[in-house]
Amino acid sequence: MDRLQKILAHAGIASRRQAETMILDGRVRVNGKVVQELGTKVDSTRDRVLVDGNAIQLEAKRYILLHKPKGYLSDLDEERGKPLAVDLVALKERLYPVGRLDAQSEGLLLLTNDGDLAQKLMHPRYRREKEYLVLVRGEPDERAFAAWRRGVVYEDARYRADRVERAASQQEFGAAAHGETWLKFILHEGKKRELRNMCAALGHSVVRLIRVRLGSLWLGDLRAGKWRALSTAEVRALQAPDKKQAK
Repeated sequence: MDRLQKILAHAGIASRRQAETMILDGRVRVNGKVVQELGTKVDSTRDRVLVDGNAIQLEAKRYILLHKPKGYLSDLDEERGKPLAVDLVALKERLYPVGRLDAQSEGLLLLTNDGDLAQKLMHPRYRREKEYLVLVRGEPDERAFAAWRRGVVYEDARYRADRVERAASQQEFGAAAHGETWLKFILHEGKKRELRNMCAALGHSVVRLIRVRLGSLWLGDLRAGKWRALSTAEVRALQAPDKKQAK
């Protein structure tokens, strides 16, 4: 469900501010009733919306799993200069990323126009796990793992991993070179540059950072730059209350 003014804007009827004026002026009907309350929620898959007596084409909900390559921006609000990850998905609907991956990071990026689901997946209180494979310089020991679990401070910000462990030196994304180590991190927050800063706090710079899981959703064998639509079962699993996920 999305706010009515957002639905009108996405349908190309007007800007969001102009849509609010239309609603207040009584020009919009939902399922035959005039709606003049801003913030009214509309289900784009079921509700019938008319503006000045004319039905509008509501946007279908889309759920896309993209393997974001290095060099693409996931945040639509970042200054342009690099290509946007959403431009890799050739669909007419306006899609928005759930969370962010910085330009140098890779892996699973969920794109959707379902604002309610995006909020549930991004907000820390819903505790949706995010799993990453991180290739770092150096060889972290058990003391480093314990420090990451307790929490570390870097540039006046505190970062903590839910879980962290050494991963196999040979991964499908490549092998760790001499003096490098693959690590598996599991987090539920989404602070900016969280993993890079967490590793830098203990002197381990990041060589590669790849998100492989978001809640119940796995990247799998999807190649970099490719995307696919989520199945109905995958969408339902993301919408369900979070549980411990096992691969």
